Amino acid sequence: MVGLPVLVVLAYRIVPPPITPLMLLRDAPIDRRWVPLSAIAPALPRAVIAAEDNLFCRHWGVDWQSLSAAVEAYSDGERAGGGSTITMQTAKNLFLWPDRHAVRKALEFPLTLLIETVWPKQRILEVYLNIVEWGDGIYGAEAAARHHFGRSAAELSTREAARLAAVLPSPLKWSASRPGDYVARRTAIIERRVRQLGPLLDCAPGG
Repeated sequence: MVGLPVLVVLAYRIVPPPITPLMLLRDAPIDRRWVPLSAIAPALPRAVIAAEDNLFCRHWGVDWQSLSAAVEAYSDGERAGGGSTITMQTAKNLFLWPDRHAVRKALEFPLTLLIETVWPKQRILEVYLNIVEWGDGIYGAEAAARHHFGRSAAELSTREAARLAAVLPSPLKWSASRPGDYVARRTAIIERRVRQLGPLLDCAPGG
């Protein structure tokens, strides 16, 4: 049993994952079109890093500072936000179920380290951007770009990429194509942060 995740992670280094637990749990029609990272506008992975995981190009799967702050908040009885890196989200999306239970988090940690050990950073971005949820039944950058903006992921503008990144925390609640005030503000913050991160984006396309 221990060796199975290793074999799957090794396979997914090359083979596109066919489905995820979240897709099965949603039990709804799936709109998903796998594309290579080279067919996604560089603005999107850069915006996602700026929105979700500023230190993605520097850490080995775990942002210890953010994780420590999240654990401290949880211990104080506060809502534990943050601390989940892009690699951790990839591990969760590929292998686990979508809740904040401690058991799931404990399983997520070794899977995260395994993925970081086996995959290059650009493969992590490629898989993440092809499996993440971006609306009701919408998975991955290509389906999201076509659903929200009527164009391919390769044709996304900087603003559209930032909007897609802005809704990631709650893609069923917020819309990239019809942004309210909160999403509009968050989009502007992400665009500014992309400009500020500079060399911290060097593992992303266009870096």
